[in-house]
Amino acid sequence: MIVDLSVPVVSGMPVYPGDPEVEIAPALTVAAEGVNVLGLHLGSQSGTHVDAPFHIDDTLPTLDDVPLERFLGPAAVLDVRGLPPRSPVTPGTLEAVSGRLRPGTVLLVATGWDEHWGTPDYHAHPYLAEETARLIVAAGVRTVGIDALSVDPTPAPADLPAHRALCGAHAVIAENLRNLGPLLEAQAAGRRVEVSLLPLRLTGADGAPVRAVARIG
Repeated sequence: MIVDLSVPVVSGMPVYPGDPEVEIAPALTVAAEGVNVLGLHLGSQSGTHVDAPFHIDDTLPTLDDVPLERFLGPAAVLDVRGLPPRSPVTPGTLEAVSGRLRPGTVLLVATGWDEHWGTPDYHAHPYLAEETARLIVAAGVRTVGIDALSVDPTPAPADLPAHRALCGAHAVIAENLRNLGPLLEAQAAGRRVEVSLLPLRLTGADGAPVRAVARIG
């Protein structure tokens, strides 16, 4: 079973405040040129995407310097649905998945906030507390995803503490995931969940859009 974890990429879609707006329109058409080709204008952080460590520090690895293994692997899904708006995901919540956290694991944080996609409430998402991010890194995890706009609050503090804790350890971050509910159900039933977050191959990039999917075994 394959589960799509990505938001659709369309003109005018939500973007992080200040990021480039998304515009998609025909560049060539069958009627005029004999083929259909879309023209795309979007930012590297548009839609469901991954952040490379370079996103927050010029001295850290760019997207093409990150091993491909960081973008796929067995998933551990942390259920924090029900948290109030703008509340932190605290270190104690990790106890629920502590036995699954190890090098090579993709940790997915299910806030349920994808249900607010396209509304002003989407900016009021829960976020990772800095200490939670540091504990994730200490467990050896180097891939973290969330079904929200950011692992830090929006608007974010200038130092982006969760980003810095993760990216500083050369981890990658996936944001704007969706549809993590079926993964939680599969995990509870003892089924294996594998995730792919493979990005576009952009040279020297801070990140890139992905078609995020999960395979439930």
